[in-house]
Amino acid sequence: MRHLLSYVITRVLLAIPMIFIMLTLVFVVLRVMPGDPVSAMLGGHAPEKVIQQKKLELGLNKPIAAQYMEYLGKLARLDLGDSMIFKQKVSQPILEKLPATLELTLFGMLMSLGLGIPLGVFAARRRRSGGDFAARLYANIVYCIPVFWMGLMLQLIFGVWLGWFPIAGRTSARLEVSSFSKTGFYIIDTLRLGNLAAFGDVMWHLVLPSLTLGVVLSGIFVRLTRANMLDVLKSDYILAARARGIPERKVVYNHGLRNALIPIVTMLGLQFSLLLAGAILTESTFSWPGMGRLLLERIYLRDYPTIQGVIVVYALFVSAVSLFVDLLYAAIDPRVKY
Repeated sequence: MRHLLSYVITRVLLAIPMIFIMLTLVFVVLRVMPGDPVSAMLGGHAPEKVIQQKKLELGLNKPIAAQYMEYLGKLARLDLGDSMIFKQKVSQPILEKLPATLELTLFGMLMSLGLGIPLGVFAARRRRSGGDFAARLYANIVYCIPVFWMGLMLQLIFGVWLGWFPIAGRTSARLEVSSFSKTGFYIIDTLRLGNLAAFGDVMWHLVLPSLTLGVVLSGIFVRLTRANMLDVLKSDYILAARARGIPERKVVYNHGLRNALIPIVTMLGLQFSLLLAGAILTESTFSWPGMGRLLLERIYLRDYPTIQGVIVVYALFVSAVSLFVDLLYAAIDPRVKY
């Protein structure tokens, strides 16, 4: 237990310089890029006097080093700062949009695992068969498909042509969100109140965006599961289990899959960052009111503090998920010691 606690503390401490380096790069890149919040607010034809006055109000006339130290001081007090475009704290829109992104990311991960692992096991059990070839072809194709293109195709087929699913938003226009939304997590809120009609509507809107993320990332898990299952199924304990007459299905899923999942769990932490990146494009495609869409909107407006605040939150979640996956790895494989 002492070693585990020491490991957790070490990982948390190592995450601090990683986030610090990333924030420094983002801070500098934003300020050396062409354009600034004043130009976004006033346009390109505003008088020079007005532009300079606005820069003075926003603190953009200070040297970059002074702006950076001021920003770090606020961050040390857990203050993400104030928006340069809107009269609000940066934390306000982030807290409003974060639940939508987390719901989409979680269900996207469940979709990718639900598609990738069964297909990988199926391909491994039928090695060099037509089913194996089809599963590997699927994995290679979907991995190469851009997320936004997949979203557009799903919208066109299942939303426009077939009319099975909505193509935008988290809920229908007729649904009064204020009547059930307390935490911002619509699924939790609707279940807590027992509002099954609202729960069904929320889930119906979640299908296509989460399927978009899930399909694209499932290719990785198909290939990884297949490769690990092939190695595990050749192990001596698998041969011994078969020799004892244990049913093949039990051998594959109870003995083989559990051991094959160990490297897959490790991959989950790496894929979470890709899910967040994919969520930015997915949210734009489906008009999903999450942090990815917020980030793109504020990039267009050059709202430096909000952009930096969103990236801080992203970095914290990626670090937390990576730590959780490492601990889960130790729970699955007792041989791992921290």
